[in-house]
Amino acid sequence: MERLTSPPRLMIVSDLDHTMVDHHDPENLSLLRFNSLWEHAYRHDSFLVFSTGRSPTLYKELRKEKPLLTPDITIMSVGTEITYGNSMVPDHGWVDTLNHKWDLGIVKEEACKFSELKLQAETEQRPHKVSFYVDKSKAQEVTKELSQRFEKRGLDVKIIYSGGMDLDILPQGAGKGQALAYLLKKLKTEGKLPVNTLACGDSGNDAELFSIPDVYGVMVSNAQEELLKWHAENAIDNPKVIHAKERCASGIIEAIGHFKLGPNLSPRDVSDFLECKTENVNPGHEVVKFFLFYERWRRGEVENCEAYTASLKASCHPSGVFVHPSGAEKSLRDTIDELRKYHGDKQGKKFRVWADQVLATDTTPGTWIVKLDKWEQSGEERRCCTTTVKFTSKEGEGLVWEHVQQTWSKESEVKDDSSWII
Repeated sequence: MERLTSPPRLMIVSDLDHTMVDHHDPENLSLLRFNSLWEHAYRHDSFLVFSTGRSPTLYKELRKEKPLLTPDITIMSVGTEITYGNSMVPDHGWVDTLNHKWDLGIVKEEACKFSELKLQAETEQRPHKVSFYVDKSKAQEVTKELSQRFEKRGLDVKIIYSGGMDLDILPQGAGKGQALAYLLKKLKTEGKLPVNTLACGDSGNDAELFSIPDVYGVMVSNAQEELLKWHAENAIDNPKVIHAKERCASGIIEAIGHFKLGPNLSPRDVSDFLECKTENVNPGHEVVKFFLFYERWRRGEVENCEAYTASLKASCHPSGVFVHPSGAEKSLRDTIDELRKYHGDKQGKKFRVWADQVLATDTTPGTWIVKLDKWEQSGEERRCCTTTVKFTSKEGEGLVWEHVQQTWSKESEVKDDSSWII
């Protein structure tokens, strides 16, 4: 939250499963398209918020399975938990809000009287959320009866049915919508109310997100029947909520363009990296572009031609240095030369590269330090290096790579110095 000193240009609040993450996309291409757009154009002045029904345990599992970026804020367990930053620091003010007219013991006692309800895994039972599975044909009847029982016992609870099978019992003040409203109010108090907010979802527990005033909304093309039904009954005339033509993360990119919230051309959609330019000096963009080229080079998706390597070498300072995770130092230009022998070595294989948390600091006039996490996935193995790049620029000459240093990230599953190139 302290990263920005002024209101964020854009805040994206997105559900994960079947919204940001397409589980029918084995190559994760729509997610990777979004990742490169976010890191290239938005990370430096915007907030990314993940709002998921998953518990912290299942959220962390998803992060190990999919190339998810690191959000600024995470809303989990259907809006009952809000945390901040990499360390996922909890929002204690939100916890206090949810305790009003809530008794976990009574909720479990009453719900367990219904044979139609099957308790979900222990990881999904949280201090302010009790979760069950229920057959679609029984959901409405059970929800009505449960609500009456809770009311008789003095509780003020909310029951959310989503995904055609999930039934979540929460405090009345909880939910994805209320969590977002709380967050916006908090940001406004701190003088950081986003200029624009885009909410993204696919199922019933996302409906509340689209009810928050002054928030844009996108239902991805693969949105479930329950959300489309809610939209038809409650927001069909709201021009700020659209049903995208594209699936999942691609639908989010579509909405950015539809509402004119900022750039919507992902660097992954530019076929020639030599043509992938920005109007202003943007060292973060240079890093995203380079690692995208690196992926395509090793996948054999760009031609093995002198123009590419010559362009890369020309952008490196003659005495530029690369510090390998092993600690070994090499010339930057020699490292580019070494890349030649790896052209197409990952062709036809599951090999993807993405940059996360790309943040550039203007240290002195004409000098930038860019820090990021550079991820590689090869087959089922994932590796991550914390990367620091020093750029300099002179008028008319563009950005020059002067120094690159990489160290293994704590999140890296494999730390194999011998097969790591850059």
